[in-house]
Amino acid sequence: MNVIALISFLLAAGVLAWVSERMHRNAPRWVSLVAFVVATIWTGLEWVGAPAGTEEYARQFVSWIPRFGINVHLVVDGLSMMLLVLTAFLGVIAVVSSWNETEHSQGFFQFNILWVMAGVVGVFSAYDLFLFFFFWEVMLIPMYFLIAIWGHEKKAYAAMKFFLFTQISGLLMLLAILALVYANYASSGVITFDYEQLLGANIDSTISFWLMLGFFVAFITKLPSFPVHTWLPDAHTQAPTAGSVILAGILLKTGGYGVIRFAVGLFPDASRDFATWAMLLGMISILYGGYMAYSQTDFKRLVAYSSIAHMGFILLGVYAFNEAGMQGAIVTMIAHGFSTAALFMMAGAIQQRLHTREMSNMGGLWIRAPRMGVMTLFFVVASVGMPGLGNFVGEFLALLGAFKVHVPITIGAAVGIVVAAVYGLSLMQRAFQGVPNPDVSSMEDFGIREMSVMVLMMVGLIFIGIYPQPVLDMSVPLLEQLGVIE
Repeated sequence: MNVIALISFLLAAGVLAWVSERMHRNAPRWVSLVAFVVATIWTGLEWVGAPAGTEEYARQFVSWIPRFGINVHLVVDGLSMMLLVLTAFLGVIAVVSSWNETEHSQGFFQFNILWVMAGVVGVFSAYDLFLFFFFWEVMLIPMYFLIAIWGHEKKAYAAMKFFLFTQISGLLMLLAILALVYANYASSGVITFDYEQLLGANIDSTISFWLMLGFFVAFITKLPSFPVHTWLPDAHTQAPTAGSVILAGILLKTGGYGVIRFAVGLFPDASRDFATWAMLLGMISILYGGYMAYSQTDFKRLVAYSSIAHMGFILLGVYAFNEAGMQGAIVTMIAHGFSTAALFMMAGAIQQRLHTREMSNMGGLWIRAPRMGVMTLFFVVASVGMPGLGNFVGEFLALLGAFKVHVPITIGAAVGIVVAAVYGLSLMQRAFQGVPNPDVSSMEDFGIREMSVMVLMMVGLIFIGIYPQPVLDMSVPLLEQLGVIE
């Protein structure tokens, strides 16, 4: 697989989408949709076409700044491959979900979506820490524009909050990267930003712990985890639908990916020493996110807080440091991408039709739009962990792994599943059940365009829930590298 070609393709498609607006006002939408469909087919064929037992789907190396040991080093293993396919597919969802939502500067809107995704592809494949940081910044700037330009009533505040949280945590990560490179240089005499060379760096345990903490804080801010989560509800609530889909489905996963690949991968011993605290943060995020979700009256804000709760299971599973927990975290990352992206697409569709996010202004929508009701019910049930669907597999494995190492924290996290059922069913009751709100006239139900992508996400969750083995198998080489399994 040629990762450089994929990134270049998305960047070029972004420029083409921007320019094509001069030809026809709808051209950018079609350019972006075709680009993501091609990217999805491209990455999907690379995945299914690889021989059984493939551990590495791509490796590219181009010398960039050799004086400082900086190179374009891109590697795609099983975890990266799954996340690349998810990224391309959710790009399609983002475009379809916002098809009629934005009317002004459509070319620049699609340009930003494509460039965010190009940056994400780089984040999921970069094996050079400087290159990783470069792509980390590339994906953040277009997302800022998506919120600041096409967001809702408090878009300027939400965009600035998103930018400050991510930039400050990103600078912390940059300092940790530079300190790691210097510490490795002090012990080996070699300047390098290469991930594989830094894996074996001989660094004092105290320094290693503080460096790990720098990476950890940066990544849990993006995840996000309590207490550095406060940017997420505002960003999700004010973002356009495409922005919410990308944020929930993809950008949060870059935080989980970073924790697994870098915080744990580069500092395994320091991470094990910190494991109990990290699991405790995961449990607090699950309970706090669930409690805050239940207390919301805004549809999008409720789903945003539910994401904080679900991301807590990733911390719980990763820092259990066993096969079940780590695989549960990975499955949760993939399944959450489908379920929460679908719920944000639903929230955006309702807001576009009713011009409100307040559930008190909805009521009885099932009568008005039964197809939307059925889809919402499915993804709410998936989100709260219904057996047979992907979210259940991920959360069950994460809890199973955590139970082996810390029973009290696991029990606390398990309570979060009950809380999830409460706020999920409450959402359905307030928005879709009950007496129809007389202020809500007949509304347009989902058409073929929306239903087609919803069904695809349903199929993805059902497949992972019934047959998760391909996802589990693809994670094995990474777990062996991390020393989780022998």
